[in-house]
Amino acid sequence: MIPFLKNAIISGTPLLFAILGAMYNEKAGNLNLGVEGMMLMGAAAGFQVALLTKNPVLALLAAMVFGALGALIYAFLTVTLRANQSVTGLALTIFGTGLSRFWGQRLMGTILPDAFIRHFRPISMPFLSRIPVIGPVLSVFLEQDLFVYLSYLAVILSGIYLYHTRYGLNLRAVGENTAAADASGINVTLYKYVHILIGGALCGLGGAYLSLVYVPSWQDNITSGRGWIAIALVIFTSWNPYRAFWGAFLFGGLDIVGFRIQTLNLPIAINQHFLKMLPYLATILVIIIGAIRKSTGHMPPKDLGNPYFREER
Repeated sequence: MIPFLKNAIISGTPLLFAILGAMYNEKAGNLNLGVEGMMLMGAAAGFQVALLTKNPVLALLAAMVFGALGALIYAFLTVTLRANQSVTGLALTIFGTGLSRFWGQRLMGTILPDAFIRHFRPISMPFLSRIPVIGPVLSVFLEQDLFVYLSYLAVILSGIYLYHTRYGLNLRAVGENTAAADASGINVTLYKYVHILIGGALCGLGGAYLSLVYVPSWQDNITSGRGWIAIALVIFTSWNPYRAFWGAFLFGGLDIVGFRIQTLNLPIAINQHFLKMLPYLATILVIIIGAIRKSTGHMPPKDLGNPYFREER
């Protein structure tokens, strides 16, 4: 069970980055359906830079920059030009998918060198197993690679920022009532741009984890729809970074449950295609649950998806 839980965290880490990225967009009142495209851009950029430089820091920065560049395109079209947010997000996904295929067409099957991969090997803490009762639980979360630790940090900082700082309060005000936030002196355009870019950078990190650590080699469409799952999980986790932490790892477990079942030698054969469908079936269930729940704590930002025209305030 312990190895399964550790692998569930590994599988859920790219989802966690993507959920946080989509959350920042939606907290700012912008529905960005381009998460999949930004993840693919980050995955491709990070992989290219990793091959060229063998430097993990530069690879992560490249992934964040290209994820943010995708978000900048989206922000310019939806915030400045007031284009339709749903259509723009879908166009961003198509653009990111095409760009990643263009970059990766000569790299199919290329594996990163061991000198790079060793930077992201899990940290061994044998003393944890000797701690009574809680030792195995701690090992699940702490015997992970540095990228997973970075996701923990992103959750903690996001929670503190959103719920315990004035800037986080302003951001939530922008998403809830943009006109009122503008009237109170908040620079609405600046807040939207900054947080859309932060969201794009986090999505780029999620894609980079797949190409640099999880695989680590280049495969076409390496995200396999995780960006769309992340958008649904934002609803499931009620736009809360702490709930996103558990939601991502729950779906990470669903993603690898097929491999786990194969090792159990069950008397009844289970179709592997059905097992691969589980995360997507669960996503549909999440959307249904989100539509049913009507309590205040589970409602999206009130101005989500609405273009803001200051002249009509």
